[in-house]
Amino acid sequence: MSALVRSLSDVPEEGSVQVAQANSPYSSNPASSSTTTLNASSTAPISSSNPGSSSATASRPSGSKNRTPSIRTLGRASTEIAPTPSSSGSVKRTSSSSSTSGPSSSSKTRKPSSSSVPPSSSSSSFQRIKTIPTLPHDKNAEPVPSTAMHWSRAPTYGTVPQRTMRAHTMTLVENTAWLFGGNDDKEVNKDMRDMYCFDIETMQWTIRETTGDIPPLCRAHTTTLVDKKLVVFGGGHGMHYYDKVYVLDTLTRTWSQPPISGTRPTPRRAHSAVLYAGKIWVFGGGTGLHALNDVWTLDVSAGSGKWRWEEVKTTGRTPKNRGYHTANLVGNLMVVVGGSDGKDFFTDVWCLDLDARHWSQVTLLSSKYKRIAHSATQVGSFLFITGGFNGEEYCSEVLPFNLVSLIYEPRIAVGKPPSGRGYHATILADSRLFLFGGFDGNTAYDDVYILDLAAGAYLPQVTSFSVELA
Repeated sequence: MSALVRSLSDVPEEGSVQVAQANSPYSSNPASSSTTTLNASSTAPISSSNPGSSSATASRPSGSKNRTPSIRTLGRASTEIAPTPSSSGSVKRTSSSSSTSGPSSSSKTRKPSSSSVPPSSSSSSFQRIKTIPTLPHDKNAEPVPSTAMHWSRAPTYGTVPQRTMRAHTMTLVENTAWLFGGNDDKEVNKDMRDMYCFDIETMQWTIRETTGDIPPLCRAHTTTLVDKKLVVFGGGHGMHYYDKVYVLDTLTRTWSQPPISGTRPTPRRAHSAVLYAGKIWVFGGGTGLHALNDVWTLDVSAGSGKWRWEEVKTTGRTPKNRGYHTANLVGNLMVVVGGSDGKDFFTDVWCLDLDARHWSQVTLLSSKYKRIAHSATQVGSFLFITGGFNGEEYCSEVLPFNLVSLIYEPRIAVGKPPSGRGYHATILADSRLFLFGGFDGNTAYDDVYILDLAAGAYLPQVTSFSVELA
């Protein structure tokens, strides 16, 4: 018998009887009839249903095989045991099933012995008991930890990016994450000809040379994936702010500047962008002089020669001007979290209905979570708010925001988390949240961290939901 089985006190094939007390809460419990509390010190054999049998194993109908004792027998409806002072210590069990057919019965149910009732003090008497076994329990044992998400640093290798990963973007195309931008004023390279790619399966960095109309160095831009093409808008480098659109075809590795009609938005960086209904929706950002709260669309549904800019006229109370916020597409809503206008750090959450073009503010129970330069990644019915700056320090915590109840639900994350930082990038792949780089006010990082969400399976696995605004 294995050590595991020996450690249990509910193995019915072994041990002496423990009689349930009259006031036991289990004496009349229907579930208790499936087990009997026994002491593991005895090795008494199981007698046959025939009182005259002396076989060490219970007799069975012809053709049945003898079974070794196991915990699988706990499912029987009741157990009959014959303990007496003069008894040899053998244990007799019979089924309490309504079927009492003989050995030829297809159910192979044992027939109760006529000597089992009524109980008496004679050596041939039996006593029926029903009780729940007492399982081993150490009062001083530490509680089992609840399921938690786990942080670890990715074991990366290959050609690690030489440019700064600060206010950059990471865009996942199949199993490859494409790094664009994030340069600082001390960048040696003069353009983005060399693209760094990260394989999320092998953890390898590689360089892929591109051709065509190469964009200049930039950071705090947006990159939107459209049919395996990276559409880059805005951003800046040093004192320069951009309003141009560059497109990288990840299959041919060719850059281009498609002709676009309509009035261009104001040059900006630290804005946000989401793709919905064949359009890239741009919100907010800053010009270097002031923050913005306007909304624009870039129609990319037609051919590359027919793209068009259009400013969106919205209704409802609009959010304050802001940049370094996040925006996520949830159904037909663009959910905006945090940001700053250069003076204040915001805690608010806003939703723009992209069909009705109407703004609504989410009523929060707590306004203590100020964030700028953070990341927001949708995981099921949650937005995982990671890192960022709260006005006093750079954060390393993960804040899940419940999109159904519209409240923050802080969760435990164990392991080795990244240091506090902002201006990083995150992507979700195969129940893993990848975090790339970042900046903490002094140091720009080039590391990669992984938050394993499979361990956090307690998060609701919602297949569909809707955000209900008051």
